[in-house]
Amino acid sequence: MTTTNEPAVVDDETFRVTRTIRIAAPRERVWAALTQEDLIAQWFPQRASLPDARPGTEGTFTFDGYGDVPVRVDELDEPDVFAYTWGSPGFPLAPDNATQVRFTLVADGDATVLTVVETGFERLADPAGAMRGNREGWTSELDELVAFVEAAAVDAGSPAS
Repeated sequence: MTTTNEPAVVDDETFRVTRTIRIAAPRERVWAALTQEDLIAQWFPQRASLPDARPGTEGTFTFDGYGDVPVRVDELDEPDVFAYTWGSPGFPLAPDNATQVRFTLVADGDATVLTVVETGFERLADPAGAMRGNREGWTSELDELVAFVEAAAVDAGSPAS
C-alpha cells in the first residue's frame, strides 16, 4: 500500500509552494530517485537529461505536451539537499521565467520525510497562476514519487555526485 500524504500548499505572501511527505523507503532510495536521470524519468518527466548532478550542471526535463524544460543544478548535499532551477519550455533560464525547487530529505527510521519548497514565483508574469498550477503538479508528481519508490527496487548504489 502506498503512503498517503497531505497535498502541496501555496503561500501567497512568500510566493512559495511547499509539500512535506513521508515515504516508506530509506533516504538513499529517495535520493537516487531525485538525482539519477534514469530514475527521475520513471516518476516525473517522461525524459530527463541530467548526466552529472553537480552544482552548475545544466540539463532538461522533457514533459509530453510541454517540451524540454531547462534545468540547472544549484545545490547538492548528498543525501540531504538537492536543489535546481527550472524554467519555461523552449527558453533559456532567466529570472523572469524560472523558479527554484529545493528538496530536503530527513531519515525517519526506515522511512524518509521529504520536503519540497519551490520559490521565485514573484518574478513570473502570473505568479498566482503559476503557484496554483505547481501546487497541483507537486501534489500529483510527489504522489507518483511515493508510489514509485515504495513499489520499485530503486538502485541507490550509483550516487549522483
